Amino acid sequence: MVEFKLESPEKHDKKREELQGKVLTLKDVVSYQDGTVASRMIVNNKAGSITVFSFDENEGLSEHTAPYDAVVTILDGECEVWVAGTTLQMKEGQTIIFPANAPHALSAITKFKMTLTMIKG
Repeated sequence: MVEFKLESPEKHDKKREELQGKVLTLKDVVSYQDGTVASRMIVNNKAGSITVFSFDENEGLSEHTAPYDAVVTILDGECEVWVAGTTLQMKEGQTIIFPANAPHALSAITKFKMTLTMIKG
């Protein structure tokens, strides 16, 4: 499992600017990498962020909380999520909202990609 951390806001601003005004296929924004989790933040500002993740099989994010609602949409593959004591399976095209401050985690069943959208309230 990978410890969940978001990038610093300034770290990749230039790379994010290269995406602006272009048509994107979100599942192509980040590639699968053997044995790990990869991510690319595509929007990050005071209102919130959007990050695209790829997970190799059997990888995941350890249990954590967030101070804001977190919206996860599966772009490819399948995963298992835990939210406030409930376990659910998700696949491509499905979305879940993790409520602010609720413990949650996820783990790859197959390789999978997802978007994480956090809106600061």
